[in-house]
Amino acid sequence: MIVIGTVMFLVRNPVLKWKNHSKFTLNSMPLGYGLFCKHSVSGTKCFSKNVKTSVSCSHSSEKNDTLPSLKQLSDARVIYAVAPALGHNKDSHPESSARVPAIVTALEKMELTSKFRGSDILELQNFELASVDDIASVHAKAYVSGLEKAMDRASKQGLIVIDGSGPTYATPTTFHESLVAAGAGLALVNSVVAASKNGLDPPMGFALIRPPGHHAIPKGPMGFCVFGNVAIAARHAQRLHGLKRVFIIDFDVHHGNGTNDAFFDDPDIFFLSTHQDGSYPGTGKIDEIGHGAGEGATLNLPLPGGSGDSAMRTVFDEVIVPCAQRFKPDIILVSAGYDGHVLDPLASLQFTTGTYYMLASNIKQLAKDLCGGHCVFFLEGGYNLDSLSHSVADSFRAFLGEPSLAPKFDDPAILYEEPSTRVKQAIQRVKHIHYL
Repeated sequence: MIVIGTVMFLVRNPVLKWKNHSKFTLNSMPLGYGLFCKHSVSGTKCFSKNVKTSVSCSHSSEKNDTLPSLKQLSDARVIYAVAPALGHNKDSHPESSARVPAIVTALEKMELTSKFRGSDILELQNFELASVDDIASVHAKAYVSGLEKAMDRASKQGLIVIDGSGPTYATPTTFHESLVAAGAGLALVNSVVAASKNGLDPPMGFALIRPPGHHAIPKGPMGFCVFGNVAIAARHAQRLHGLKRVFIIDFDVHHGNGTNDAFFDDPDIFFLSTHQDGSYPGTGKIDEIGHGAGEGATLNLPLPGGSGDSAMRTVFDEVIVPCAQRFKPDIILVSAGYDGHVLDPLASLQFTTGTYYMLASNIKQLAKDLCGGHCVFFLEGGYNLDSLSHSVADSFRAFLGEPSLAPKFDDPAILYEEPSTRVKQAIQRVKHIHYL
């Protein structure tokens, strides 16, 4: 057992059959050297054994001139960044290294990349890692430094479990790859803000990253999550860009307790979470509305199992829209979890590819109406690789204003009647609590 700050790290024996897919080590990539993560055909290839694709993981300590120009940012309608964390992997774990490559493969197959769309879709191929100071804007420094030190033990022991409730695991590359993931989000916020200064309709951003982040609490990891990517980006938007009022929408099937806790007493960051009632981690009760100055700036809406497309459309119109309109945000950040899909193995909601298209399309319009189009999505959950990749691809189509291909992927025959009475009761109660 390793004690780091206030967090216990449990060391597991290599008999867990973990296989390291990483092509690099932390020792060869010193922190603080202005590193960049590149996803391109020219870098060192890292392969996921479960997906027939390759994702470049090359890093350089030298500055480069391949970052997009302001014109490229302004011309784009979708900007995305890829941080697959191929070295952060545990065999048979649902939060595996196959997730992001599956999405990248789907985007290629469905011709949703710049190769097919030209300037409309832009991939950020180079971006800086998040700094330790960036991470410490949300997380305790004792946790951040402790996790970095734990990488030496991970190198010796194989796989370590850093939180038993998820469980959340770590490999020798986890600390570095978590900085890459957070850095992708910060780069997308920078890019969307920069593009907005040159036009009235900036691109939507999407961080295709892992490890996910919305369960990570200020003092440590939790529920597959290492650093709170959305929370870190929210603080970054405030501090670097003066975007004081941040509206966070979390439609992952599980409650984003880490984001909830980070801003529970902050009146300038509104956190709105829809999640399956009774699911992990058991937080996010409807009466959890914030504390002190932040009272009223947290909205939790637990939905009964079986809730689906109809429920979410009603939630969007009757809860999300009026909340956002009243809050008047400067930017909207989205914890985009795709594990509410009816095919996902970890929960029992009935969202479909069409549900996620609707959410992406409506959130895009909401951002355009309220905050000049400032909006970035961050990948959270989603563990059925087919439903995950199809739903993310359809989100891209929504960003582009193109018709959904959901009918091609969704099978209405597997859906059952939604618990409409209980959904209505939950919506009415949250509307009463928040005076909507």
